[in-house]
Amino acid sequence: MSTPDRSESGFVPFVPEDTTLPELTFRAVSLGVVMAIVLGAANAYLGMRAGLTVAATFPAAVVAMAALRAMGGSILEENLARTTASVGEALVAGAIFTIPAFVISGVWDELRYWESTAIMLVGGLLGVLFIIVLRRTMVVEADLPFPESVAAAELVKAGQGGQTGARHVFQAMGFAGAWELIKNSNGVQLVASSATTFVNLGRSTIDMLGQQVAYVGGFILQSPAASPALVGVGFIVGPAISSTLFAGAVMGWLLLVPLGLFLNPESVAQASDASALIALSTEVWLKQVRPLSVGTMIVAAFYTLFKLRTSLIEGIGRAFTDIKKAQEGGDGVSRLNLDLDFTKVGVAIAALSLPLLGLYWFFSGSLPGAVLLTLVMVTLGFLFAAVAAYLVGLLGSSNNPISGLTLSTLLIAAVLMVGIGVTGPGGILGVLGVAGVVCCAAGIAGDMLQDLKVGHILGGTPWKMEVGEIIGVVIAALVLIWPMIAMDRVYEIGSAELPAPQAGLMALMAQGIVGGEMAWPLVVTGMALALGLILINSPSPMLIAVGMYLPFGSTSAIFVGGLMAWMLSRSLTARGVDKAAVTRATNTGVLLSSGFIAGEALMAVLLAFVVLGGSYFAINQVLPSFMQSALLGSVVFVPLYHMLVNVPQRASQDDGAGPTSAAG
Repeated sequence: MSTPDRSESGFVPFVPEDTTLPELTFRAVSLGVVMAIVLGAANAYLGMRAGLTVAATFPAAVVAMAALRAMGGSILEENLARTTASVGEALVAGAIFTIPAFVISGVWDELRYWESTAIMLVGGLLGVLFIIVLRRTMVVEADLPFPESVAAAELVKAGQGGQTGARHVFQAMGFAGAWELIKNSNGVQLVASSATTFVNLGRSTIDMLGQQVAYVGGFILQSPAASPALVGVGFIVGPAISSTLFAGAVMGWLLLVPLGLFLNPESVAQASDASALIALSTEVWLKQVRPLSVGTMIVAAFYTLFKLRTSLIEGIGRAFTDIKKAQEGGDGVSRLNLDLDFTKVGVAIAALSLPLLGLYWFFSGSLPGAVLLTLVMVTLGFLFAAVAAYLVGLLGSSNNPISGLTLSTLLIAAVLMVGIGVTGPGGILGVLGVAGVVCCAAGIAGDMLQDLKVGHILGGTPWKMEVGEIIGVVIAALVLIWPMIAMDRVYEIGSAELPAPQAGLMALMAQGIVGGEMAWPLVVTGMALALGLILINSPSPMLIAVGMYLPFGSTSAIFVGGLMAWMLSRSLTARGVDKAAVTRATNTGVLLSSGFIAGEALMAVLLAFVVLGGSYFAINQVLPSFMQSALLGSVVFVPLYHMLVNVPQRASQDDGAGPTSAAG
């Protein structure tokens, strides 16, 4: 084991250091691994569909409390199960931002198991090992607020005295799973997700260069997707973020798509009816608006990093001093202060560089290129893992800018590869490989530091939590690519069903710099749009760009969820309830939303496997499809309103309703 931490002055963990409770047990690790796979698969679907993931810490904490309490488990077992479980979401967040880019860029025909698993496994393990070195300085010594860690710890503490709120999670999972079964085209379909129509604004004639040119104008109008998961996402992120995202959808679908139609009169003239105009509008969005939005994302990503420049510089400086501090000891050793041995951690980091070298050599076909990529990955991987961890401590994991950090890595790697003459498909593969490993490492690093802080508050043993994280990463990396492969084969990555916006950004950048295929006019226009948004101090140009990139039905459903969160907040304010009641209501809504996300996503993944199984036996339609009623689909918003507004209000009136922490 490593040398101990210096104790914080006056800090007393929830479980005292001289108290011995079961912690690293088979049941705790097993439960954590199962939750890691389940929550990871759910977030894989959600992230590729909506471009957002939700932290697994809170639902994992609730489920762990409920399950282990029934088995007589201890609070430290609950903590370890939660820590292991959150690995799945963190690893998938890194994977879905990069690995689908191999397919979108065209260098892979479909997701590949071994290569993808290698990226996730090496990146995830490096993220864990980097944070083991940084843990003491950031968790114990640094004066960081860790807002979501504190909230999660309070959630667990409050759950020790009564109800856990698990019933909300499971009820919502059941409802959303059943709804997805009758909504999904691969299920027993009865309802349609949304209704789409084309609003024709008539024909106009404009004098251009002395000639009369006839134009046809109009736009697609689509109802919000009847998706409990997307509504749940909107509720969790709140009205501000969901409104910003929806503003991007309005800009993309109701401004840029109609403009594209208006400026292409020849194509519009060939569209004979509304369905043809809808198809043409969708094509304009796919081929013109999306590349433009990628240009906006590029500038927005670097602007996000620029706004965080002070924190980034501090994080970089801390990263270079932490290794030296890691060797400093204190007086006495307690279980609260023991990490895995730093010498062995260093050896493991060096050992993982060898498979990285082989992977990059396999990708790029160039040994010098592979050596360069390995050096870039290890250097930037550690640096950005430290930065991501620092920002999580400062702002919470929900604000971890791993896509911006990964884009920076990709650009550096791409320029270096072009500089040594490695271009074409091999160069694209190598650059995306570096981005994938760094993104997985940064995602795991931020999540793990947040988990270690929760454990620090509760009185967990660091080295046992670190072992749980390693086990979780290994198993999650081996398993979680299968749901992604199934979803790609059934729903198709890059389609309107699974747009994978961040991966699309990575693919376009790799193609543009290394492959020489950048759609520069559209990308530069998007960059100019981002600059304009920045100059008017627009809220989150990145979210606006993502809103432009996503289907209108998805973003409008997220907006509906944000509206429900706003309605709940207004209602609680009007009633004049106290802070504890507001917290109970908010937590109830967050737990229900988490259940919606998990239930719908898991059913979608299950149906994808059902379809693949049917294709193996040459069965085209495994489950019967009866009808696709958009009107019937819209009915789902009634129970969603009840569950996300009325139920939390009732919970606010009940002192024993469950957790009393902020949901982060």
